[in-house]
Amino acid sequence: MTSTALTATTARAPRWLAFLLIAVAVALIVATPFLPNYYIRVVNSLLIYILLGIGLNIVVGYAGLLDLGFVAFYAVGAYTYALLASNQIGVHLPLLAILPIAALIGATTGILLGLPVLRLRGDYLAIVTLGFGEIIRIVINNMDRLTNGPKGIPALDRVDVLGISVARPAGIFWLLVVTCILAGLAAWRLQTSILGKAWAAIREDQDAAAGVGVNTTNAKLAAFAISATIGSIAGVIFAASQRFVSPESFTLQESILIVLLIVIGGIGNILGIIAGAAILILLPEILREFAEWRILFLGLLMVVLIIIRPGGIVPRSLGPDVLFRSLFRR
Repeated sequence: MTSTALTATTARAPRWLAFLLIAVAVALIVATPFLPNYYIRVVNSLLIYILLGIGLNIVVGYAGLLDLGFVAFYAVGAYTYALLASNQIGVHLPLLAILPIAALIGATTGILLGLPVLRLRGDYLAIVTLGFGEIIRIVINNMDRLTNGPKGIPALDRVDVLGISVARPAGIFWLLVVTCILAGLAAWRLQTSILGKAWAAIREDQDAAAGVGVNTTNAKLAAFAISATIGSIAGVIFAASQRFVSPESFTLQESILIVLLIVIGGIGNILGIIAGAAILILLPEILREFAEWRILFLGLLMVVLIIIRPGGIVPRSLGPDVLFRSLFRR
């Protein structure tokens, strides 16, 4: 094969890959609502973690800031829904009214986290954000009068959107599909925007970015705020689907899991987040019959993937923009 033919074949490959990914995604979306409820719930869990991964990826992947306390925003969103859609404080708001409230509270919480860590980097930033996540969980666990403490808040209102009930797993599935698509498109557009370029500059070299005029303070706060907003929205949908929340759902292990799915899938790549979530969420379900060995197998798999694919399953170079352009290339 000549070099010209080889180049042409390589140029056509992304287009076929793009068509294949779109076809698989559409087929899965169409087929999932017809599965038994157990499998739909598993897919819903996968979509929630994809949404969480998209949120955390803004801070970790785009801005290069290691955040180990992301589960705090997840908890903020979940408890916002639990308090505003239950008998806990006697308020029963619909989902569409709670979502902007949770988003605003999440963004405010993200800024409050970002302000004291603006000068921190690397391990120090990771330790402080880890502590922040634990502080939120402990506060929720100890505020018995408001959050019902470790007992959690049960009997949350059934979900309806514009008068249409979406309380069943299939309804939650469509709600999550729409939310993930909107969040993914928003994150992709942010990545290619001027703000996204500022995040990339901070990720590569913060001092150099500041030297060429990037307002690193505003860019970092924007990353924390937007990331926290998406995390809070994921928490709202999680609480709405479970109709019960408790502090046990927002432990450090959850934060580590979200970070892992980004690292394994591909940092800074939405397609990598989907791949990482599929491995870390679906694989344990597939290996449920081997309960004693599945964690060991999953750990070995992660070690192997990190060794042979240090850039993740889907590297940053094969992002959605590359596949999107390949669809319309002549």
